[in-house]
Amino acid sequence: MSGFEHHMRALGNTGLTVSPLGLGTVKFGRNQGVKYPTAFDLPSDQQALDLLATARELGINLIDTAPAYGTSETRLGTLLQRQRKEWVICTKVGEEFENGLSHFDFSAAHTRFSIERSLRRLNTDYLDLVLVHSDGNDLQVLSQETYSVLEDCKQAGLIRAFGFSGKTVEGGLQALERGDCAMVTYNLEHQAERAVLDFALSQRKSILVKKAFASGHFSQGGEDQVTKSLELVFSHPAVSSAIIGTINPEHLRHNVASALAVLGN
Repeated sequence: MSGFEHHMRALGNTGLTVSPLGLGTVKFGRNQGVKYPTAFDLPSDQQALDLLATARELGINLIDTAPAYGTSETRLGTLLQRQRKEWVICTKVGEEFENGLSHFDFSAAHTRFSIERSLRRLNTDYLDLVLVHSDGNDLQVLSQETYSVLEDCKQAGLIRAFGFSGKTVEGGLQALERGDCAMVTYNLEHQAERAVLDFALSQRKSILVKKAFASGHFSQGGEDQVTKSLELVFSHPAVSSAIIGTINPEHLRHNVASALAVLGN
């Protein structure tokens, strides 16, 4: 099976190019307090390496991680040694996950600390994309200093692009006025944030889709549900990539095959 080599997409006007599906890595580092339909063990280093190799073989070049994903960043820093330039890495600021619980800090000091920590954990001197990991109070989060710090870090070359992973239309719209990218929930059951996609298209900004399969629940419904989900996601031209969180190589292959069928491979 061929991969995404002929289907790469611009990440808005950032100069970055990403595959239509990105690999979400929450399952690399966290299995507590997650919303997937079945329990799972964290993969071994070899299993994770094999999955990353499969992703690259299939033409995937986008990895999504976050401090809130447990040990995900730290593990990727080791797993991606000598592969850094092959990947577009998206991480986040704002949410922390400790002792089984999430807490949030959007202050300027914590944002700077979080970026410096992500650089160390990921064993890199730049981050391709950093998103604010909102707690759902999007407008309140955007009124804080987080974006100003991200702008400064972009100017300094520590990050190449920044944006917002939120939960409301109002937050997504405001986030795109200053930011490069919005990550939104968009799937067969939740299309309330479509206005954010429309605005992104009008401003030449980018959209990453989270929960395209409703955190794995749609994929339980078989191939037809997966195909319908991807048809919806890719029907909107603002979408750069949909993030798929899996640690199963066969699931990844099936999702890529479904995406290629929808995209007209």
